Amino acid sequence: MMKQDDANAFPTVFEASIGPYRSLGRKGIIALPTLLTVFASFIGLRFWFLGAWPVVLFSLLEIPFVVLLLWLNMRARRTNEVILVTARDITVTRTEWTGRRTTVRMPTAWLRIDQETVHGATRLLLRTHGAEWEVGGFLHEAERESLFTALRGAMHTIRNPSFDNPQLRDEATC
Repeated sequence: MMKQDDANAFPTVFEASIGPYRSLGRKGIIALPTLLTVFASFIGLRFWFLGAWPVVLFSLLEIPFVVLLLWLNMRARRTNEVILVTARDITVTRTEWTGRRTTVRMPTAWLRIDQETVHGATRLLLRTHGAEWEVGGFLHEAERESLFTALRGAMHTIRNPSFDNPQLRDEATC
């Protein structure tokens, strides 16, 4: 078991908090069903007067469906991942929309960061000792590429440390 002092002995090299992108804000979430209700009412009234009353039922049934989809979208907004890289290990804490947290810790000494393309979709995988963990599955392709580059840069910093020796500097005088 690691003591609290040991956890602070390794400074953070990289830290990222990522979450899914949602284009609609709270105002948009309210405005979209409102506008849809207004348009569906106009369409329904028009077809009611033409004698096609079943169209009214279908045009009004789509409103609860859209509201359900928007609710699912807002619920999924609560999902996020926190990636913390130190010289010793990488820790990924994934919080689901339900609030359930899953934490995975992998040693950086044997860690591989890979991109895998399956059916045209790229996955970002952390692999070590036969175990693999996908990160950033909800990100867009460009964001996933940026995260991949940043993680590779952090691993390069860990594996190729830069030591500063004042005696080897050009400005050093005797």
